[in-house]
Amino acid sequence: MKKLENWVPIIIFIVFVSIAGFSLYKFFRYGEIDGAGILFSFIIVSYFFNYLNWGNHHGGKAEDEKEKSIEAKSTKASYFILMILAGLTLFISEGVSNLSEMENYPLLIVVGLTFITLPITEYVYKRKLK
Repeated sequence: MKKLENWVPIIIFIVFVSIAGFSLYKFFRYGEIDGAGILFSFIIVSYFFNYLNWGNHHGGKAEDEKEKSIEAKSTKASYFILMILAGLTLFISEGVSNLSEMENYPLLIVVGLTFITLPITEYVYKRKLK
């Protein structure tokens, strides 16, 4: 069983390289963007890092205070990083500085939702714990 555990990250990485490589091949060869390939590449990368961090592709179960602290801090930091990346993606993809000229409304809504998700979640948990 221990030998298998050593191979899991390598297998996950090979799957990522295969999916991403095929998506890049389709893009450069046929000029076709493979949305499924992009999405699954991100999912496989998350599995890879979850396995490296916690030994499980689903993520860890914080058992002691140090692990709980790491999980809480990384969760909040990743939320803000995602918020910044979503905003940058919106402004780079639209190439406009005037918000009234944007045409990618679904991405604009996602960026807007990133601003309200944390405060709403904190409000709900605060009310739940009172």
